[in-house]
Amino acid sequence: MADPGMSVEPYWELTFDADGDVDGPERDRLLAGVTRRQVRDLIVFAHGWNNDRAGATALYRDFYAPVPRLAPGGAIGYVGVIWPSMLFCDERVPRAAPPAAAPPAHASALDEETRHALLETFPGKAPLIGRISLILEQRHSQDAEFAEFGRLVRELVEVVPGGPQPLFAADTLAEGVPQSEPVLLTGDTATVCGEFAQALAGLAGSGSPGVPGPAAEGFAPPDPWDGARELLRQATYYAMKRRAGTVGERGLGPVVGQLAARAPGLRVHLVGHSFGGRLVSFALGGLAEGVRAVKSVTLLQGAFSHYAFAARLPFDARAGGMLQGQQKRIDGPLVCCHSRFDTALGTLYPLASRMAGEDESFLGVDIGRRLGPQWGAMGHDGVQAVPGTVGLDLAGALRGPLPTAGCVNVDVSEVVRRGGPPCGAHSDIVHPELARLVLAAGRIG
Repeated sequence: MADPGMSVEPYWELTFDADGDVDGPERDRLLAGVTRRQVRDLIVFAHGWNNDRAGATALYRDFYAPVPRLAPGGAIGYVGVIWPSMLFCDERVPRAAPPAAAPPAHASALDEETRHALLETFPGKAPLIGRISLILEQRHSQDAEFAEFGRLVRELVEVVPGGPQPLFAADTLAEGVPQSEPVLLTGDTATVCGEFAQALAGLAGSGSPGVPGPAAEGFAPPDPWDGARELLRQATYYAMKRRAGTVGERGLGPVVGQLAARAPGLRVHLVGHSFGGRLVSFALGGLAEGVRAVKSVTLLQGAFSHYAFAARLPFDARAGGMLQGQQKRIDGPLVCCHSRFDTALGTLYPLASRMAGEDESFLGVDIGRRLGPQWGAMGHDGVQAVPGTVGLDLAGALRGPLPTAGCVNVDVSEVVRRGGPPCGAHSDIVHPELARLVLAAGRIG
């Protein structure tokens, strides 16, 4: 059961490996505990960017802390999902009061903390990571070095150019069109690095935290190596994106089904931050037919396509979201929180998410508008192209009541607004208002 420093109880942790296999003893303690403790509402939270159990547990402790005060007397249980993901050292782990100052300036070389995180996230690939680190340190301008860097990054995240896309990598799918890798991983490495370098330069020169500003007149493109570290970051996100889908569908979904069988009256509420939002969304697809235990899903700055739940895409009638219709597996609403101050999703995510075959260059920092709406993320502008979706601001959502079913977009820019480049407010999620939103979505207390 819980760490004595946890802010709530009863609290359990569920650990999954990269293939979605759950820690058996942890699962068994949870299954037995919800019955023994007569839990009525179980909140299950999946982290996004993270390097270790301690960091994930700290997030859960901080986020859950106000819940007993907000829902006194409720028979509530709490779960923290632990899954192998990756945090770069210039990203902020969510905390209750993140500092307003921007993190240190973006550097191209890998620091020791990030190298260690890569070794933990991609076990057995130490020589590969060592060579990547050396190339980033040396910054040779020859084409051969860029080509080698691109090849090594692809090998690290197990992408074979021209080969089939790994399981659960895509959020949208076109009928009759083979899935392919994005230009991020298959295009000319120097060109892709150059685009990231210019986007980062624009973010660093912005006048407002988390909001890209215009490039200065006469601005010269920076050295492509200034964007190479960002290419590595986005490639690891691509691997985590696959992993989150696998853990959700093969791991968490079946566990929720087991909970429903063990405790038929249990009401489960799924919460996910960043790629954890993708994880809990794919868990819906892992539910056995007829399981109606999930009473709400709350996505906090979800790092996956805003069209993931769409039956058809507005710009391509042949295509739909990989999760189309899955929101109907929820016996309640799907609440998607989004913020304009999240530059990880408003600027870097669209640039990194271009489809293979895209041949137009989109230099500049206003990436979301330049690339068009097809590249948007849940946490930037909410669920799109799902009929009946309701849009609210945070105050309106908290006044309630929220819809009892369907998708609800909530603009949380009022509170999710702090953080410097490159990620902006992406991890600024520890707020009592967001805990209240989770309770409102699930009609808890």
